[in-house]
Amino acid sequence: MRSITEYNLSAATWHKSSYSGGDGGNCLEVTHDFPTVAPVRDSKNPEGPKLVFRATAWAAFVANLKDETA
Repeated sequence: MRSITEYNLSAATWHKSSYSGGDGGNCLEVTHDFPTVAPVRDSKNPEGPKLVFRATAWAAFVANLKDETA
């Protein structure tokens, strides 16, 4: 797997969770611009560090969250 420095995230289109409130609270943003990975960042600190997960791991994480809240 490539390191995060090998991904140019400067032009990425970031998406906030639909579960995020409008009050600017604790929110994650993810970009779907990369088919094999899911970069994630803190919406309050968009210039700060990013985490990059394998797309399959991110999908499993999100599915598990949906199962927990259902």
